[in-house]
Amino acid sequence: MPAKLINGRAVADAVLDDVRQAVDARKASGLPPPGLAVILVGDDPASQTYVGSKRRTCDKLGLVSEAHDLPANASEDALLALIDRCNANAAIHGILVQLPLPAHINATRVIERIDPAKDVDGFHPYNIGRLAQRMPALRPCTPFGVMRLLASIGESGRGKHAVVVGRSAILGKPMAMMLLEANATVTICHSRTRNLPELVKQADIVVGAVGKPEFIKADWIKDGAVVVDAGFHPEKCGDIELTPLVDRVSAYTPVPGGVGPMTINTLIFQTLQSG
Repeated sequence: MPAKLINGRAVADAVLDDVRQAVDARKASGLPPPGLAVILVGDDPASQTYVGSKRRTCDKLGLVSEAHDLPANASEDALLALIDRCNANAAIHGILVQLPLPAHINATRVIERIDPAKDVDGFHPYNIGRLAQRMPALRPCTPFGVMRLLASIGESGRGKHAVVVGRSAILGKPMAMMLLEANATVTICHSRTRNLPELVKQADIVVGAVGKPEFIKADWIKDGAVVVDAGFHPEKCGDIELTPLVDRVSAYTPVPGGVGPMTINTLIFQTLQSG
């Protein structure tokens, strides 16, 4: 049978419908709508596009979107002071600082300055620590979105062998922790792992999160696996060689239209949770 396409756009739209209804209910009960502060430093085109999409989504759903655009030469102190003001603002329930930041700004210091209760990107060490202790609060958005995609096809992960290829702090590592939380057995690999094809071939669930175009080859993946490609590259491809797989795996996420739509919508969902 042909593989089941995991339609990220459809799942993401369902998430937004839930958020819209919850925002409307808040307003009807006299509560203010959730507020998201989106901070952009510099004029990177990709970051501008991404931030613009987040702001438009907030506006469409009735959330308050507070835009803060700083020049590329803004000082780290100025950025930290802005975060302090957003932390103190009761009308702001979520704070997003768009990454990457200019080289002269310490991203770790910036992330740690955000109130963990408003860290809707889920990158603060407090929130990562909660996830590691199986007491999750706010979670990194992309891996959380992946878990919602798996749930949409009835894949719990329980008892399955999941192989995550990628070890970044914002995707690969938290992805592995969420799969562990779901009672999967997890192997986490990376581009320098020995015998990588053999390890991937053992997986019931493969998550590509390595950040290299079509790095994971189709012949590494066994028949019947669930394939999640969390990569996206200018070549309009992901981290996994998908085309030869669609007739022999059980389910897969397309690129584009798979994991990507879930990231922004999960961030909006977590802003609602924080509110």
